[in-house]
Amino acid sequence: MLPGVRKLAAVERTPQANVKLGAALAFVAGAANAGGFLAVGQYTSHMTGIVSSVADNLALGQPTVALAALAALGSFLAGAMTTAVLVNWGRRMRLRSQYALPLLLEAALLLVFGLLGAAMSMKIALLLPATVLVLCFIMGLQNAVITKISRAVIRTTHVTGLVTDLGIELGKLVYVNRFRDDLRVVADRRKLRLHALLIGMFFVGGLIGALGFKHIGYAMTIGLAAILVPISLRPFLDDLRIRYRAWRRR
Repeated sequence: MLPGVRKLAAVERTPQANVKLGAALAFVAGAANAGGFLAVGQYTSHMTGIVSSVADNLALGQPTVALAALAALGSFLAGAMTTAVLVNWGRRMRLRSQYALPLLLEAALLLVFGLLGAAMSMKIALLLPATVLVLCFIMGLQNAVITKISRAVIRTTHVTGLVTDLGIELGKLVYVNRFRDDLRVVADRRKLRLHALLIGMFFVGGLIGALGFKHIGYAMTIGLAAILVPISLRPFLDDLRIRYRAWRRR
């Protein structure tokens, strides 16, 4: 395991570790989102569209479709809530894996998504709703992890906010300061690089994910889980070792 990777989910945080973790998670989110689209025909990280779908279908007299969209929204919400519970419980228990636990759960759920997708490819249509719910849960889980770690500086599962922030900083960058006063407009180049990196990693993840799911099928989820496990395994094993030593001393 690479030394730098082992510290990405550690309790001790640095801005550099947050950026690296955010980039890795943006890649995974892009790939999972692409796989989800190929599996269920919709992007499962877009809660804006899902909320609009609830309203639209209620207005059009299609309550069944509206309820399905509402269930997807609830699943995303449940994923974010699960991250909050795991992180706060880990903090209370003084675990080194408080950030790693949601990532390990995400890795496991990606494998579940792979199994559900493979079953759907065998024409088991009843699994479609379950697959959508699992994907939405994964997206909520992951977005809440990096949000808590970075104190809401980094988001990874949706790009709208990132593009907005990038546009704001680009506007500052091209702004011409004609007067020397206290109101000078200066772009935050660190934010520019961060937002561009996250957008780029989401795009690359989506591209590789789409190609992977197209050519090797749902086995692609094994590769995505393999990205998360090395990141989160070390803190989890550290906690097991600490608990085992404490048990031996009794």
